[in-house]
Amino acid sequence: MTQALAFDPLVQALHAQLASLPDYRKGKNIQYAIKDAALGAFAVFFTQSPSFLAYQRTMKQAKGRSNADSLFGIVDSPCDNQIRTLLDPVAPAQLFPVFAGVYDALESAGHLSSWRVFTDQLLIALDGTEYFTSHEIHCDRCSQRTHRNGEVTYFHQVITPVIVAPGKHEVIPLEPEFITPQDGHEKQDCEQVAAKRWIEGHVDHYQQVTILGDDLYCKQPFCELLLHHGCNFILVCKPESHTTLYEWLAGVEAAGDLQQFTIRRWNGRFHTVHTYRYASEVPLREGEDAVWVNWCELTITKETDGTILYRNAFATQHHLDHTSVKSVVQAGRTRWKIENEHNNTLKTKGYHLEHNYGHGKQHLSAVLLTLNLIAFLFHTVLGWVDPKYHLLRQTLAARQTFFHDLQALTRYLLFDSWDHLLNFMLQGLEIAMSPDAS
Repeated sequence: MTQALAFDPLVQALHAQLASLPDYRKGKNIQYAIKDAALGAFAVFFTQSPSFLAYQRTMKQAKGRSNADSLFGIVDSPCDNQIRTLLDPVAPAQLFPVFAGVYDALESAGHLSSWRVFTDQLLIALDGTEYFTSHEIHCDRCSQRTHRNGEVTYFHQVITPVIVAPGKHEVIPLEPEFITPQDGHEKQDCEQVAAKRWIEGHVDHYQQVTILGDDLYCKQPFCELLLHHGCNFILVCKPESHTTLYEWLAGVEAAGDLQQFTIRRWNGRFHTVHTYRYASEVPLREGEDAVWVNWCELTITKETDGTILYRNAFATQHHLDHTSVKSVVQAGRTRWKIENEHNNTLKTKGYHLEHNYGHGKQHLSAVLLTLNLIAFLFHTVLGWVDPKYHLLRQTLAARQTFFHDLQALTRYLLFDSWDHLLNFMLQGLEIAMSPDAS
């Protein structure tokens, strides 16, 4: 099943999905296929080369073929403006099955077994991020904020769910959910409502899930929705937004029933003290219908002077005791990977998530972001299953170096296949594959 996750099968799966994209054009001006437009945008994101398509058109004129064809299967490449026009009417949800397909292949090949915690749980972290902002450019799907001076900022936000795991440096991107004005709703869309849409639309596809999120998600309606879908949760739980819960905890502590223990650890520079506190069956809010949760807290202090280095608390329905609370807290802290290993990587490591590749009037910015996420997902998967790719990325330790080489090689040289390109890079760097590489 790992073969289904190699470069060519991944691109073929993308082809199959793009072939079903609707074509809203009227008239006879249909020189370029919608699929080629989407593949062209994907190729730009995958190579991290904004000029990739222009270089390939020049190569095709000179050599009769190009890497756009041999690597990505693009039959006839539209120019950038044509791509924007062709993709603007396409809803990003048309691309979402690609994410589920990659997940299914990872699951079938056994790659997700090491990602599961508490024996069987996958951790899915939710968080919102902004990917477009302007004082002038806007569309009907923009959110907006009005400043005191009357100036309006238009922006796009998206929730980017990812599978995370303690000890894993990578994350596995899942279908995004766009925070955008909803038909029939007077209020502006928000992160909490968009997260509910994602849960209702997608979470049932993933098996044995624990949702991670910040305090914004630790609310009764959202927790009830998670429980309705059979999900557990580990959500940040702050005192200022959970008055009833913390009043209850004060009573538990006063009665001497609040569990607590400490662990002394060396962090490489000095000793720290990890203080765990936890309690079972406390109400998330006031009222007879309150969801009852288990609560835990970790405070890390410097042993020498008691300086607080970290403090956070979580609400969950996972069982807590002196052993399990450490794992629950560790899982809760893994939520930060969605920011550090995903959103920040997409913004600062070559994918240029916040760059305005094209705004459009309908769905363009959202469908381009989705293709960008798919490119990031493919690179992540190839790093696990393709030994040649993995070896190159290890040798060219800086992500930027790898992509600079990829851009230069595909600009000047024609490769028959992805494997041909990787072999050329390995030979040029005089890297030998180990006999048992698989």
